Amino acid sequence: MSAPAYEVAVRAEATLGEGPTWDAATGRLLWLDILGSRVHTYDPATGRRTVRTTEQHVGAVKPRAGGGLVLNLRDGVGLLDADGTVRWLHHEPVPGRRANDAAVAPDGALWAGTMRYDEAPGGGTLSRITGDGTAEVVLDDVAVSNGTGWSPDGRLMYYIDSPTRRVDVFSYADGRVDDRRPFARIEEGAGFPDGLTVDADGCVWVALWDGGAVRRYTPDGRLDRVITLPTPRVTACAFGGPDLTDLYVTTARVGLTAPHPTAGSLLVVPGAGKGLPQPAFQG
Repeated sequence: MSAPAYEVAVRAEATLGEGPTWDAATGRLLWLDILGSRVHTYDPATGRRTVRTTEQHVGAVKPRAGGGLVLNLRDGVGLLDADGTVRWLHHEPVPGRRANDAAVAPDGALWAGTMRYDEAPGGGTLSRITGDGTAEVVLDDVAVSNGTGWSPDGRLMYYIDSPTRRVDVFSYADGRVDDRRPFARIEEGAGFPDGLTVDADGCVWVALWDGGAVRRYTPDGRLDRVITLPTPRVTACAFGGPDLTDLYVTTARVGLTAPHPTAGSLLVVPGAGKGLPQPAFQG
């Protein structure tokens, strides 16, 4: 079933647009350009936008419970304070490796992914980082760590390692995961799964890199909705707006020889569904 048509929320030329996140405390949509080292904000009520350049490639940005932002940076996890200063919470530089997608768990911990620039198998990780900077590697055999999200009851965690062409699901409790199994498979020719978000009905929305679409899967793993977009490199999606009914979608221009005019822009599908409130990082 087709979904409502998209609109361009922010026309941009991000090299690798990623990580849309609704910041309920400020009424803003956070997103970023990983390879452009830029953190963007967008206020849909006023149209106001801001852009902040980071000193390193930045893979994810999330709100903090006490104000400010947490950043998944090339060399670790940093805290951006209200006064604009950035300080390390967890510093772990690895040559040839950078940060990628991240998500905040129901308990307020950050699940932060990494990958090698050359995307070598096994070169990435998924780690759990708490507010005091304690870091634990949960998965250490990852190629391109991407979308992570939790079911409405917090008992399941969904996860994507993009080259596998799968969305996997784990049982989740008290910050721990086990019983990894496939949830959905992306067929050849449909692109690679990238970022994901989970809605209030427990459906999993998946952005398809080189697939030019966002798909929705029901809690039993059945594909039931496809949003077709005009540019192939669709990277991530998240619900935003005051009622969490608008689906924001990031896109990329990197590697495209003749990019569509919307490549690198922040897109939105108004009234696409109903999202879940996202926890802020407890740090």
